[in-house]
Formats: sequence, structure tokens, C-alpha cells
Amino acid sequence: MPRAAYVHVPFCAHRCGYCNFALVAGRADLVPAYLDAVERELREQLHKPSEVDTLYFGGGTPTQLGAEGLSRLAELCTHWHPLAAGYEWTVEANPADMLDAVARAMATAGVNRLSLGSQSFCAAKLELLERDHRADDIRRSVILARQHNMAVSLDLIFAAPGETLDEWLDDLQQAIDLAPEHISVYGLTFEKGTTYWGRRERGEMQAAEDELERDMYLAAIDQLAAAGFEHYEVSNFARPGHRSRHNEAYWRGDEYYAVGPGAARYVAGVRETNHRSTTTYLKRVLAGESAVAEREQLDEESRARERLVFALRRLEGLRRDEFQQATSYSIDELAGAAIERFVELDLLADDGQQIRLTREGLLVSDAMWPEML
Repeated sequence: MPRAAYVHVPFCAHRCGYCNFALVAGRADLVPAYLDAVERELREQLHKPSEVDTLYFGGGTPTQLGAEGLSRLAELCTHWHPLAAGYEWTVEANPADMLDAVARAMATAGVNRLSLGSQSFCAAKLELLERDHRADDIRRSVILARQHNMAVSLDLIFAAPGETLDEWLDDLQQAIDLAPEHISVYGLTFEKGTTYWGRRERGEMQAAEDELERDMYLAAIDQLAAAGFEHYEVSNFARPGHRSRHNEAYWRGDEYYAVGPGAARYVAGVRETNHRSTTTYLKRVLAGESAVAEREQLDEESRARERLVFALRRLEGLRRDEFQQATSYSIDELAGAAIERFVELDLLADDGQQIRLTREGLLVSDAMWPEML
């Protein structure tokens, strides 16, 4: 049975211009119905409680539920997903929402890891990104997490329009100075359907130059390594012993449960994705109908290919013998030609046993995966 569970909380005060996640902005009135729907979906999916090692509340903005809503969601989720000894329970948070009552509610429930959508410490950049918090909110949130014995992960965005390399280096240093256990860095992307996409198409906003984005990413790798962080996945850095165990389950190709609007689960070789519209999800679930919008039964080869690609996102890569033992497929049988070509281009390193991304490969990894899938 899966040992990881994800719960999607779709609520936000405002949809940021770069965001294409499944969420609804300014609809706090839907929270009671959402909690009822999640409880019903869990009951229909599981029939009986199923213990997990990792539980993750993502969004959207889970902290938009407030202390009372978070407590209720925690109660019903841990009923259906009891936590094993040594569990990891992560909640994503907006620094502006991190009030003492919210932190106390999370700690009382048993949350032991806080993932803060920090994005930047620069007021001008935060305004450009349409964020409603400032650097002081990030620092206050970290202090609250520490008071309630929660590990801290900080998300940062680089390559914002007009951002300089020095400004990015300052963001990194301010994050390091807060001594979090984990830092994730993401280059800003322009996704179709977002307001940023429209602004770029109209010439109102320009993406960062490729060379600058490359320099920013490499600078993050070097600066975080010098500060003692382990670069363990393309976008993720952790203090020793503090990797995101939940996300590692995805990258290992493990199966996982998920509920909520737009949530994707992978159970018994079947991948299902719920309807992205919060109102449609609520209407369907509360009417006793399925929330699933897409369903795919993966055959053994497809599962093996996905496992290959997810594993290669990790800096340690994967071993040929371990992969074949886990999937009954050889790596060379599935993607030998592509791997050989990427090795020639110095995007992959292959010593005959271990295959992993090179420093150059890290810069273009997303473009490599389609050839292996």
C-alpha cells in the first residue's frame, strides 16, 4: 500500500500572476464544503484507515484555512491516514498567514515540517511577483516554526523580470542566514493561461535572458553547497538528514494517495487526477459522484520509464542493477540510445553502473526527459 499521502488545499487570497496551480482566490465561503468533500473523498477512496509515513498539505495556501480550518482538516486526514512512528508531516504556508494561532494549531495536530512560500526577501521583487508578504513576515514565520519545533523549508524564485545576479545572491544569503533545514529554488516560468503569459505576449514583461538564468541557478548550487546544504534533486537542497521524504517518494517512483481539487494520485499502477475546478470538485464529490477527471492505467514498461526519469532528477542518479531489480527492465533496454547521446553531450555521466546528471545536464534536464519517456 502507498506510504505517502497528499492533500490539496485550493484556497488563496489572490492568484499570483505566474501561478497556474489548481486554486480558487477569495472564496473562503467554500471552506466548510471543501472540508466535507475531502472527508467524503477519503472515505470513498480508502474504506478503512491506511497508515502513511509522510503526509503533505499543499496548495494553494493551506494556511488560508486559518487555525480552526487547519485543525479540522488535520483531524479528518489523520483519522484516514494515521501517521507511522518517525513520520514527516509538511504544511505549505504563506508567510503573511503565519499567525501564532495557526502555528499552534499545526503543532498541536502534530505537523513537524513547515514549507514557506518565501520566494524573495526583496520588497520590489515580492511586489512584482504579486506576493502579499514581506521579508519580516518570513523571519517571523521561521521564529514561530522554531518555537513549535517544526523544521523549516524555504521556497525561492529566481530570474524574475529585471532581477540582477547580485540581487539573487542577496536573496540566497538572507535565506541561509535564517538557518532553515531545506531550501528549494525555482526559475520563474511563464505558463500559458497565467496573467504573466499574457503580459509577456503583449510586450509588457520580459523573461530573464537564458545566460543570466543559467548563472543564477549555478550560483545557487555553489552558494548553498558552501553553506553546508546537500544538493539532492534538481531544485532541492537540504541540510544532512533533512531531505523532503515526501517528495523523495515521488522521485523513487513510489505510489501515493491524494485528495482535493486537481490532486493526482498513483495507486495500484493507476494514475488519477481530480477535476481542477474547486467548484466542480465540490459539486461532484458532495453529490456522491467521482471527482476524477483523468485516469490512466500504466503498463509495466510505462511505470519503469517514469521511475527512470524521476530517479534521474536526483543528484545521486540510479544504479543499473537496482533499477532492473525493482522494475525487471534494464535501463539500456528502455533508453540506451538516449543515454548514450546525453553522455556524449556531457549531460549525463555513466560509469557503467551509476547514471547521473552532470552540472551541464542539470541546466537542461527538463528537455531530456521526453526522450526517455
